[in-house]
Amino acid sequence: MSIDKSYDSAATEEKLYPIWEKSSAFACNPKSNAAPYCIMIPPPNVTGSLHMGHGLTFTLQDTLIRYRRMRGDDVLWQPGTDHAGIATQMVVERNLAAQKIDRREIGREAFLEKVWEWKAESGGNITRQLKRLGASADWARERFTMDAGLSKAVIKVFVDLYNEKLIYKDTRLVNWDPKMLTAISDLEVEMKEIKSNLWHFKYPIEGTDQFIVVATTRPETMLGDTAVAVHPNDERYKALIGKSVILPLVGRRIPIVADEYADPETGSGAVKITPAHDFNDYEVAKRNKLPMISILDKHAHLNENVPEKYRGMERFAARKQIVADLEELGLVEKIEPHVHTVPHGDRSGVPIEPWLSEQWYCDAKTLAEPAIKAVEDGRMQFVPQQWENTYFAWMRNIEPWCISRQLWWGHQIPAWYGADGKIFVASSEEEALNEAAKHYGKKVDLRRDEDVLDTWFSSALWPFSTLGWPDITPELERYYPTDVLVTGFDIIFFWVARMMMMGLHFMKDVPFRKVYIHALVRDEKGQKMSKTKGNVIDPLDMISKYGCDALRFTMANMSTPGRDIRLSPARIEGNRNFSTKLWNAARYCQMNLCEWQDDFDPATVKHKVNRWIIGETKLAADKVGGLLDQYRFDLASSAAYDFIWNDFCDWYLEFTKPILMGDDEAAKTETRAATAWVMAQMLKILHPFMPYITEELWGKIVSGKELLMSTLWPELSGDLINNDARDEIDWVIRLISAVRAIRAELNVPAGAQIKLQIKGMNDANSKRLELHKSIILRLARLAEISHSSEVPKGAVQTVLDEATLVLPLAGVIDIEQEKARLGKESDKWSAEIKKIENKLANKDFVNRAPPEVVDEQRERKAEAEAMVEKLKAAQRSLMG
Repeated sequence: MSIDKSYDSAATEEKLYPIWEKSSAFACNPKSNAAPYCIMIPPPNVTGSLHMGHGLTFTLQDTLIRYRRMRGDDVLWQPGTDHAGIATQMVVERNLAAQKIDRREIGREAFLEKVWEWKAESGGNITRQLKRLGASADWARERFTMDAGLSKAVIKVFVDLYNEKLIYKDTRLVNWDPKMLTAISDLEVEMKEIKSNLWHFKYPIEGTDQFIVVATTRPETMLGDTAVAVHPNDERYKALIGKSVILPLVGRRIPIVADEYADPETGSGAVKITPAHDFNDYEVAKRNKLPMISILDKHAHLNENVPEKYRGMERFAARKQIVADLEELGLVEKIEPHVHTVPHGDRSGVPIEPWLSEQWYCDAKTLAEPAIKAVEDGRMQFVPQQWENTYFAWMRNIEPWCISRQLWWGHQIPAWYGADGKIFVASSEEEALNEAAKHYGKKVDLRRDEDVLDTWFSSALWPFSTLGWPDITPELERYYPTDVLVTGFDIIFFWVARMMMMGLHFMKDVPFRKVYIHALVRDEKGQKMSKTKGNVIDPLDMISKYGCDALRFTMANMSTPGRDIRLSPARIEGNRNFSTKLWNAARYCQMNLCEWQDDFDPATVKHKVNRWIIGETKLAADKVGGLLDQYRFDLASSAAYDFIWNDFCDWYLEFTKPILMGDDEAAKTETRAATAWVMAQMLKILHPFMPYITEELWGKIVSGKELLMSTLWPELSGDLINNDARDEIDWVIRLISAVRAIRAELNVPAGAQIKLQIKGMNDANSKRLELHKSIILRLARLAEISHSSEVPKGAVQTVLDEATLVLPLAGVIDIEQEKARLGKESDKWSAEIKKIENKLANKDFVNRAPPEVVDEQRERKAEAEAMVEKLKAAQRSLMG
């Protein structure tokens, strides 16, 4: 099949993906004798659209999946989506509001029908977008966290943990969203910087005419104060510890307590303690056995626990009134402008409230113990390893996990209540009614708990529930534990840790052997992408503009451990050029009749340049595979790039042009077959990163019947490496590169044919020079090569092994002018280095600037230093 003049990525992607799907190449085979390899897709929200974070994580996963598939493993990449409780409920509520329908008017059952209708119509959007990215998941096994099988698993886990006393009800502080009227997780909280005030209030000390001053950003919560805290070592207040103040506007007598939470260096050093509305204050209250007075209702309006004047007031209206009343009493010492961060619900957009409420909790501390030990003893490993420190820090200080949400969309908690409040937790209503009948001695009516479970509860079961648990299925026995989880660091707490806890508790083994933590994708300046900044790069736009392969290769190539990705469209465009280079090389090979030969044996080649490229192919396949085994996507993709762009395109194709244009038919035949063979191995090596262009070229060059993605990775014999050929061709490349480098550094005109004089070359290398002289002359753009011990005036020298290469450039360039240019350029870069050094020596800059800005300065300094060294080397090479 002939190769078109240019590569059409859009047409290729549209054509190939359905072919892949229909071929069943994505499917696992539980009956296979091959080694199993499994990755669980972190299920994206069913409401979601593909963003660049997805682009990264799913590219890396698909790279591993395609690679392991080619290694001969029985691969399962388990796909699915998350029901995304609060996000989905908001979307459907918004749709209903547009029709002037309130969910409370139509009731829970009708509302849930509307959600399922929405899911059927719009819920597959993210899956379709993942397919555009080339994701080769086993779509026939796609799961949804609310499907029947997963729901069965969720209920069993809840019931079992409740019976083991690892799930219970308790009244504690939660993140409360007063618009959505539900508790939310920390991940659903967005911190926003707010311009506000810091109010300094005077609290009268009981039995004196003195005051203690406290500062607060939330005057409305002072009505719920139950203490004032001071640091035990703060000399200003030591005499007041144990005494009391009279809470203004309320008249309540509250103690002055000693607690290290109070910072003597902040404000007055005295802190008002409102346990029911602040997480830190809550801990102070527990330590000091203080009462907790909730002053807000679920709508964030002041409740019956405040003076009558303020009851029913909205929180911010109450704030204004309280400040005004305290000013009237002369109890406001000062008001200062103050910028601080305030937690907001990421879906509702309103400030959330730390709110004391009764919720369902999971005993995370008990479940965390085996999960900590599993990482300590190496049964599960983080890549890079330093992320285990983040995991340990959270797990060793873990709090009870609030698992209930006041929503309708989600797994409804399997708990029923008798008229007296007695709780019956069961797998079904029928089971609960039977238990109640036994308990009460008669049949009774029960009321089901209206709350649903936190979305992360069902997600925590993902590695085994998707494989059929609680049933013991062939898939569960074969693919659990999974091999690796690929995810971002931001959900180590919310998802990774919880999967570890649940997997170890119910499956008695870790859910995955390794967790690869990738970086964040930022813009080219290192800033977080956001709609408000206008710096969001849409992966679907990039695919449309540059092709899926260019985006995927960029993601993999920039995935350096421990470093965030600074993405720019220009970088993706550059990798589209790589696609073009590959396409043109394949087209050149086809035009020169380099056709695949089924019976070609690479071990039989005789021509040295063919021996060299075949050996390099073996080394490249091993290197790329080895680096992928280590999750070094950046180095693996670079190794593939270097082999294809440099070794094959820039050197081998140039070296073999004289052969293909010559009269030696045997050499031509061998070179054509060798070229086609190397091209086939190249496509295999590149396929995990760039599946579309490689599959398309495979069909045109190698086979129109067998899919590339179903072929095996190149497992090549070490005998293919011919060290004599390697040494010889490497020497030729280094000689040509040395001459080219001097030409580039000294601005030698591209068309100028210059002379090369060689001094001190040994006999072996002199033979090499003679053998490859025509190639060297052509590729280094030399007029002649001669041996001479003389170094003429105006010549440039460089060393190659034992020999000195001398390029007489007098008359070709102005030596003095070039020296001056290099000196001026070097001075400019040295000044830049000095400027950056001064900036980095400024502690205020280093401490206050965003980390990505500081990193950028350090990178610029390293680049400038490299440039200065390069320029100085060019100056040293000039002789005059």
